[in-house]
Amino acid sequence: MSDTIIPRVPLGDGVADFVAWVTDAGEVVFDSIKTVLLGAYEGLDLVLTSPPFWVIALLLSGLALLAKGWKLALGSAIGFSVIAAVDQWSNAMDTLALVILASGIALVIGIPLGIWAARNDHVSRAVRPVLDFMQTMPAFVYLIPTVVIFLTGAVPGIVATVVFALAPGVRFTELGIRQVDKEVVEAGHAFGASEGRILRQIQLPLAMPTLMAGVNQVIMLSLSMVVISGLTGAAGLGRDVVGALQRVNVSLGFEAGLAVVILAMFLDRVTAAFSARSPVARAIATASA
Repeated sequence: MSDTIIPRVPLGDGVADFVAWVTDAGEVVFDSIKTVLLGAYEGLDLVLTSPPFWVIALLLSGLALLAKGWKLALGSAIGFSVIAAVDQWSNAMDTLALVILASGIALVIGIPLGIWAARNDHVSRAVRPVLDFMQTMPAFVYLIPTVVIFLTGAVPGIVATVVFALAPGVRFTELGIRQVDKEVVEAGHAFGASEGRILRQIQLPLAMPTLMAGVNQVIMLSLSMVVISGLTGAAGLGRDVVGALQRVNVSLGFEAGLAVVILAMFLDRVTAAFSARSPVARAIATASA
């Protein structure tokens, strides 16, 4: 019993009842979503795990070379070799497939929503408290309703990751567009450009550095949540981390954790490098120099 004079409000019970009702009422819809997500994940995972290790490692190192240069490519190749040497390559590719799929969905939802919020103050005010709630809610809590709805496996991990990583995509997109100089936008209107053309040719290019920073944050949050999703039985490094914790296996925990760190560093450096290569970012760097 509470030691305060305020009576207990069974808010959690109401939420649990609501989740149970949604699960029953939307069973057909959720089954369809599960089928689509599972099929997309398995297809992407097959692409990453079927070829020999060195093929995917060379392709990813080539991406690093394209993004920043030979130093990042060499570091990436060494990192991938370390992952393979500790026998975590297959798990790392399972995790990468989850990250790519979840962050891709989060960006497909978040970027248009951020554009809408930037162009409509009412939408911005309505979305802001929801994003605050999403960012402050503990990550483990997202797994509870997704497991109730989708049971165990990769799908609840993907859905929870999308929800957890969505907020930065919306916030950074809105911030980037709102930071575009209003005089530049007004000049576009003066020349008779439509709203769509101003968005495509003025606002989005000028907002690209901020938008790419949002992409980077979405990917990093997706990786952190995908590891936690190992609790739902999702394949990948998270499952080994959870297993190592349950068995107090220091060796396995260190090897899986090291693979997570290497994968995170690769994704962070590559996305940051592509962000720095945008015309606006180069112009800012030149002006600063």
